[in-house]
Amino acid sequence: MTGLVAATMALAATSIAHAAAPPATLTIGTLYASSGPFAVSSEGQYHGLQFWAAQVNKTGGVFVKAFDRKIPVKIIAYDDQSSTSTATTLYNQLITQDHVDLLVADFGSVLTSVAIPLAEEHHMLLIDPTGSGANFFTRKTDYLADVSIPASTVWPVPLGHFISDQKQIKRVAVLYDSNDFDASQANTLKSVLAKAGTKPVYFHAVPTSETNYTVLIHAIAARRPDALIEFGYPDNDIAFLKALKSSGLHFNMVFTIFPGQLLTLLTKNVGAKSLAYTYTYPAPPLVSYKTVSYGLNTADFVDTFKSAEHRSPNFLDAAGYNTGIVMQDMLGTAPKFTQLDFHAALMDMSGHTKTLLGPFKLNAEGAQLGQPFPVAQLVPSGATNKLVVVYPKEKATGKPVYPAPKS
Repeated sequence: MTGLVAATMALAATSIAHAAAPPATLTIGTLYASSGPFAVSSEGQYHGLQFWAAQVNKTGGVFVKAFDRKIPVKIIAYDDQSSTSTATTLYNQLITQDHVDLLVADFGSVLTSVAIPLAEEHHMLLIDPTGSGANFFTRKTDYLADVSIPASTVWPVPLGHFISDQKQIKRVAVLYDSNDFDASQANTLKSVLAKAGTKPVYFHAVPTSETNYTVLIHAIAARRPDALIEFGYPDNDIAFLKALKSSGLHFNMVFTIFPGQLLTLLTKNVGAKSLAYTYTYPAPPLVSYKTVSYGLNTADFVDTFKSAEHRSPNFLDAAGYNTGIVMQDMLGTAPKFTQLDFHAALMDMSGHTKTLLGPFKLNAEGAQLGQPFPVAQLVPSGATNKLVVVYPKEKATGKPVYPAPKS
């Protein structure tokens, strides 16, 4: 008997054993970061997943079609402290020692990147809430599913079209982190702009750990751009916007990613005045989906979350909840309790499912192509800013203010 045949038979035996004996609890293994650069986003995503688990356990658990019964959910979670080396060890522990039924990645592309090869090695389907780096989705796989955020190459397409439609914008500056999440967005934007005949006058990468943007902003100003695009993680956006404020320089258009996901955090750290007229990708619950095919719609999620958690949810809370909803739908339709059947169920859901984050559309490489982000601008409203969707036209709630007024 060859090693390959033996391994295949062992895997099949494991699957049969699972199918024959319903677990007392459905174990979901995941990681979160209580410290480090990804802590705020990671904890939000984790809280959203916990909220979902609490909701389903109130009703007796999640329905698992393979066993024709509800099974209570148990989350096994470890703290990776935003470290990829720690995350590697802990993902391996979840798979090989805890033998979890479902594996959910931590927040973002950096902490998800180390889980992908481990999941494939152990034939586990990796449920990927927010790891959207383009390099993850380069070949067909049965062991990766991006469920709560579009692939990073999808994000800047509307932004590129919006910029191209603005006749006053001829010169574009792009500053981005060198990680795959941000670099892939920068390159996609560059490609979209090129199709409209625009070549960035500034296109520069910085380390993800970058905290000092002052010299960079002055260098960008010397190129006299009509629009300045900064792609980073929340800590980068905060440092960039603080440096921009301190510089006293003015740009007619400034775009950053995370005001649309973590508006309260950005406002707290940067101030409403500094965020005024900034463009961003608005994500639920800042934008809403009324009609869903599974779970709570965006407005009902906000109300239910507020009642249970006594605070307003942000996008990462919604992404964690959505991850639970997607797994719930998957378990309710997969005919067998195997990782391959789970993946097949997700593919069957693709194109036919709408959640609080929008349409769910998964490709064969595991990338999420639904849940698109429009382009919005933060416009002063009293002491704060209101969010105005400016692109695409069919979703617009107002017109862009360009050039941004000088404060």
